[in-house]
Amino acid sequence: MESAYLIAVLPGPADETQGRLAELKELLATAGAAFAGQMAQHRDHPVTATYFGKGKLKELKTELERVRPDLVVAEDELSPTQQRNLEARLGVRVIDRTALILDIFAQHAHTAEGKLQVELAQLQFNLTRMRGKGTELSRLGGGIGTRGPGETKLEVDQRVARKRIGTLERRLKDVSSSRGVRRRSRLASGLPLIALAGYTNSGKSTLLNALTSGDAAVDSRLFETLDPTTRSYEFEGQSFIVTDTVGFIRKLPHQLVEAFHSTLEETLAAHLILHVADASLPEEELQDVIRVVDNVLDDIEAGPIPRILALNKSDLVGPDQIAFLRRTWTDAVFISALTGFGLNKLRRRISGFFASRLKSVELFFPHGNGNAIGEIFKIGSRVRLENLADGVLVHAKVSQEAAARFSRFKRQRRRK
Repeated sequence: MESAYLIAVLPGPADETQGRLAELKELLATAGAAFAGQMAQHRDHPVTATYFGKGKLKELKTELERVRPDLVVAEDELSPTQQRNLEARLGVRVIDRTALILDIFAQHAHTAEGKLQVELAQLQFNLTRMRGKGTELSRLGGGIGTRGPGETKLEVDQRVARKRIGTLERRLKDVSSSRGVRRRSRLASGLPLIALAGYTNSGKSTLLNALTSGDAAVDSRLFETLDPTTRSYEFEGQSFIVTDTVGFIRKLPHQLVEAFHSTLEETLAAHLILHVADASLPEEELQDVIRVVDNVLDDIEAGPIPRILALNKSDLVGPDQIAFLRRTWTDAVFISALTGFGLNKLRRRISGFFASRLKSVELFFPHGNGNAIGEIFKIGSRVRLENLADGVLVHAKVSQEAAARFSRFKRQRRRK
């Protein structure tokens, strides 16, 4: 197991260092590396060339000679110049937060789409960090009458990388098109669509399993779920479709947002976003992670979609803290996906939301439309049948989308 030493440039007082680096330590553990120590410099901005200031860099080098870690991990995304200078001065391999997250994603990607998305993000990240060693890596260009050194090894690597990026983007576009067909099929079904969103490790996959009696992968690790998982469940005769997607974190690298765009699009197709947060977090951290998720949802243009806040892991919180949280988050639903506490209340809240969006319809189906009537039973509520001589009159409450889809069966009132 490799050991890693964490470094960060943090604004604010020194007593906040532990809290600010807690997530990076958790990312490190998820990647399978051992924590060897940490050092932070408190200043408003990192030094452009070396990340740390001159004096702090000297202190860091002395500490690394004592600890002898395998690598150094920076809390911020390093520029290629910062990374090169740090490695030259410290004499140890240096990576940043984004590279660490990409490594975790590579470990957790299991489907073909997930692997494509990770490879694309890695190539986009590494393209600007490719560097040659001068003209000794040059090669002669091919063809008759060629003059000069031709392409350098660096130029070849960059060209190959760009070509591969183009190939991956085309393949992901095809996958995205296929996903779009399935998404449109779900929309056309008229069933309520719910997307689970939340900070990574908030218990979304556990909640998905609890709601749907499913078997999505569950582990106490960041980014355990990368690929979207869709399941369905029934409550009081109504069917619902729930999709769990990748969890969010602070400073979500833009390469990941871009590469996983098709996955995040699942959220945009939902009628309702169930925002899952960990109620057992300290107050300030809870507010912070809720704000992070809200910001990412706004970034992917999911802001207008209605949301329900579900404060999960409430079984780990004492009565006094629960009372405080209820005063702070007055509209939240308190649940424990692990024990089942509050799940029926959550189901009723979800059901009530969709019931408020239903439209009362009277649809006349001539004989021979049994499948359509069966679909109304599946997607509607308060369905009542009235048998007539030439067909069946259906009274029901259905979604606006379903009402539009079955509009051709709308009963025409006879004029008196």
